[in-house]
Amino acid sequence: MGVTGGVPLAEVVRSGFVEGRHRGSVVVLDAGGSVVDSAGDVKTPIFPRSANKPLQAIGMLRSGLRLVDPGDLALVCASHFGEDQHVARVRALLRSAGLDEGALRCPPDLPLHQPTAEAVLRAGGGRSRVQMNCSGKHTGMLLACLASGWSLEEYWLPEHPLQARIRLAVEEFTGEPAAAVGVDGCGAPVLAASLAGLASAYLRLVSAAPGSIERTVADAMRAHPEVVAGTGAEDTLVMRAMPGLLSKGGAEGVIAVAIPEVGAVAMKIEDGSMRPRMPVLLSALRRLGVDVPANLGEVPLLGGGEPVGAVRAIW
Repeated sequence: MGVTGGVPLAEVVRSGFVEGRHRGSVVVLDAGGSVVDSAGDVKTPIFPRSANKPLQAIGMLRSGLRLVDPGDLALVCASHFGEDQHVARVRALLRSAGLDEGALRCPPDLPLHQPTAEAVLRAGGGRSRVQMNCSGKHTGMLLACLASGWSLEEYWLPEHPLQARIRLAVEEFTGEPAAAVGVDGCGAPVLAASLAGLASAYLRLVSAAPGSIERTVADAMRAHPEVVAGTGAEDTLVMRAMPGLLSKGGAEGVIAVAIPEVGAVAMKIEDGSMRPRMPVLLSALRRLGVDVPANLGEVPLLGGGEPVGAVRAIW
């Protein structure tokens, strides 16, 4: 079992010469959940990676997680860049529960935000669990366990009661049983679902009734896009540029978005590259009649420090 059936979605053009292509699969749903367009294989399960985080957050909230600040809920759903605001939020949440960074079981890492990582190293610091991009999710898991009276030991293992609740939420919203359970980059379980199921789940998030758990997750992320990712990140940029849109990327070339009363998109780039995601995503949104801002689109290629080409959608 694994990724299969991708088709060319984007090409890499340097100095007018096509030097490469990226294959993948993408599905576009309308507001009613019907398929408007698709390419490749959208029914075979993939690992959505961090695009599962909003659904995992639903499982945490159903397990008793309560956060006063919507920005903290956005952090639980985040693949944050480890900037000062992200690290401060994680530490504050841990303190509020009487925990320290040693309770986290995500691996130590440097911030994804390069200037912040360089500042950490200049100051004599190094990798830490709190800086890791999934530390918000792991903090949410710890707080959910405390709320339900579950052990904090091995909270990241699939057989833990929290992970069982999370699995139920992911399966409910994708409308599919988890086809596989893997270990994500942060050490927590990652559940396989199809692109069609992932897009459907995101559509449900933005279409849910105000005040529902799923709508609360979507609203928190859309209100705090800089917490969901960080400075210059795709999720942050696209949610800022198109208010109302929910976006969450995942490793290995995954991204899912949804717009209320418009539709949803889910994509997987087969070779795991991130750079084709935005050009292909914007092509998909145009198929829903979305007015895409002019400052989003092609990913420039540099030669001698100057733009000499671009990664552009061919689908």
